[in-house]
Amino acid sequence: MCGIIACRGTTGAADYLMAGLKRLEYRGYDSAGIAVTAQDGSTAVFRTTNRVDSLQTLTNSWEGPELGDAGIGHTRWATHGGVSVANAHPHQDCNQRLSVVHNGIIENADVLRKELSRTGHGFASEVDSEVIGHLLEEAMAHSGDLRQAVDQSVHRLTGSWAFVALDTVTGRVVASAHRSPLLVAQSTEGSFFASDISALTDWVDEFRILGDGDTVELADELIWLHAGVRSPAPDPVSCPPRRQGIQPTDRVDHMAREIDEQPDAAARILDTIGDDIANGALWRSLELAPFERLRLLACGTSLNAGLVIGGAVSRFGGLAHNIVVASEAAGTIVEPGTLTIAISQSGETADVLRAVEEGPRDRPMLALVNNLHSTLARNVDAVLGCSAGAEIGVAATKTFVCQVLVGTGLILSALVEFGRLSSGDAAHLVGELRSLPDRLATATLAARAAIPGIVDEVRHASGFIFLGRGAAVPYAMEGALKLKELTYRWAEAYPAGELKHGPLALVEDGTPVIVVDNGDPRLAGNIAEVLARGGRVVTIGRAGSVVDIPLGTLSPCGPLEAVVPLQLLAFTLAAELGFDVDKPRNLAKSVTVD
Repeated sequence: MCGIIACRGTTGAADYLMAGLKRLEYRGYDSAGIAVTAQDGSTAVFRTTNRVDSLQTLTNSWEGPELGDAGIGHTRWATHGGVSVANAHPHQDCNQRLSVVHNGIIENADVLRKELSRTGHGFASEVDSEVIGHLLEEAMAHSGDLRQAVDQSVHRLTGSWAFVALDTVTGRVVASAHRSPLLVAQSTEGSFFASDISALTDWVDEFRILGDGDTVELADELIWLHAGVRSPAPDPVSCPPRRQGIQPTDRVDHMAREIDEQPDAAARILDTIGDDIANGALWRSLELAPFERLRLLACGTSLNAGLVIGGAVSRFGGLAHNIVVASEAAGTIVEPGTLTIAISQSGETADVLRAVEEGPRDRPMLALVNNLHSTLARNVDAVLGCSAGAEIGVAATKTFVCQVLVGTGLILSALVEFGRLSSGDAAHLVGELRSLPDRLATATLAARAAIPGIVDEVRHASGFIFLGRGAAVPYAMEGALKLKELTYRWAEAYPAGELKHGPLALVEDGTPVIVVDNGDPRLAGNIAEVLARGGRVVTIGRAGSVVDIPLGTLSPCGPLEAVVPLQLLAFTLAAELGFDVDKPRNLAKSVTVD
């Protein structure tokens, strides 16, 4: 995985592929490549372990035969095999006639590789995806038809895939999907496949989504098969509004800009849903049955947002909640009367999708996503957008804030509708929420003034501890996650009361301990324990803190504004260490493998 684009254009395919890959850079990747038909009947393949710009340089310097109008492209985030040109997509068959790009994981790749090797196929990479091209090669030897070869070969695959195959002899382009997102679109510019509509919005106004078991060929009229049988194409979906500013630049500033956008994003959300919270209208708009308990299903940053949302339903409504790590959801019990909220920024998070797919279908599920056209949004009973807008930095910032705000607003609205929270009390809490944009802005100014000095003191530390109590714990967890993602330093978060149950052994002279101080009186004792062992305490919160910002202790979101200095600590330290803050190593924006 991570990004796919393919085309049969009206002009040179390479230009379309490059523009699409640039649009997909925000997802994160460690290599990139394209394969394009050439006028002499061959395939020109360009691959790199650098950025898409360097791929553009390779195509610009091409001195071979003129490039044609059909091609496929890919940005890869390594799963099988290291980061190398040999492991970069596209992969080819033995005769270099067929080229393939693939998202997902072929679980039986090792078995297939051994079988294919025994029949004379040679492999040039360590990547599971390469077996697809050789399977197609075998099928083509019998049928000579790429579409038939694809339809026959998928029956030998186990796992997940969205792959596109290019036949350089005929210029045909065929794709298949199973448990991995892929879409197709057409316009006067040509016909396209992509894993993300953002790659295509320059050229198309609508698109169609491949379902599990679909095989589609790009042609003047789409040829659509489901389970091997010719079928009508599904209804088209209108493209979302063109997302301005998603084009990455060489500057490492997208994450900084997105942190700065958080007050405006919060204000926009509250302007949209604020009036529908205290009267229950936000909940009623989803047309879901009342719930007696809440199950939050998510990964990573979205899981931390779920912790905040779950805390709100228990604190203000007295209802039980359960936090489920999506990758560990198998076998968990979902009791009657439970609403599951599946949280994912992209709506394509494979762990979440599997948990939804394998969960009980007689229990309602709601998706909280930033992409209303995503796979997750299509596979649940109701959808609520977190309305963060484009976020290019791989490490989530404003999407976290927006998930927390929308999710908490929804919970308050539901509690009013269920009679568990009075409309008057809810209106007071909404007033607290409406103060958040200003509090986020104040926190941003205070953090930008204080964080550089803190970074100077802790830049050589090899590990960090983050602490909080009560509603502050999810924010300590999010702070630790951001530091790990961006600086590649060890960072762990704990409820402060857990210090004496093990983590205190990690504290020595100079160990940075970041405390989200929301005014809990027990924190003073925890801080004293750290200081007694020589730890460097950095407090964020009440008056006198190292980062002095007034935390909203009455807010239904808890101390949400504390996330800003935590984000800026990770960002500033990573930048000082010379790391690519927008594209941290080994991470992808849209994680489409389990």
